Amino acid sequence: MANEGNGMSDERIGEALIKEVIQEELKEVPSDDVPPLTPLAVEVKTEQEQKMVTQLGKMIRIIGDRVRDDKEFQDAIDGIARGCGTESTWDRFKKVADKVFEHGITWERIGVLFYVAGRLALRMVEAHLPQSVREVLRWTVDFFRNNLLGWIRDHGGWINSFSDLASASMQSVSSLNPHSCNIIVIFVTGLVVGSFITWRLIRRL
Repeated sequence: MANEGNGMSDERIGEALIKEVIQEELKEVPSDDVPPLTPLAVEVKTEQEQKMVTQLGKMIRIIGDRVRDDKEFQDAIDGIARGCGTESTWDRFKKVADKVFEHGITWERIGVLFYVAGRLALRMVEAHLPQSVREVLRWTVDFFRNNLLGWIRDHGGWINSFSDLASASMQSVSSLNPHSCNIIVIFVTGLVVGSFITWRLIRRL
């Protein structure tokens, strides 16, 4: 299992990352409207894991800007939140998750799913269904454990995701604002260097 022997847990990082993305989407929502999420996802145990979660979360938020403009995805998210039709809410969520990975699993698509979970949680709060935020977190964590964790471990763990996610982040932002390319390169380079330093620290453990 990737990284487990170095004190890093791909499962912990993944679950903490899902929670991080959801909390980021809900940061403008009054805290009284958001139920506690901590018991539903494991917590990171080391400073290195937390740094990885923070860096990955930044890149996923940038990638999410592209999904924000995808009407099909937004309609699907709204459909889950409205609860229309005869399917259960979990079945509708699973359909959206399957659509994300219909052409296979990649690091970028994993990031997209986590972003979709964050947007769905926000929609649930806006629909005055705050307790459903916990369901969204639980669904996403379950899908991650059952469908994505094995792939992540087989592909070297989260530490190997940085180059692909950084590239996807750069493409997302440059497509929105081509004049910001130099700033993006500096930002992404900083993330990659930070992840490399983290990796070197882990190797010494």
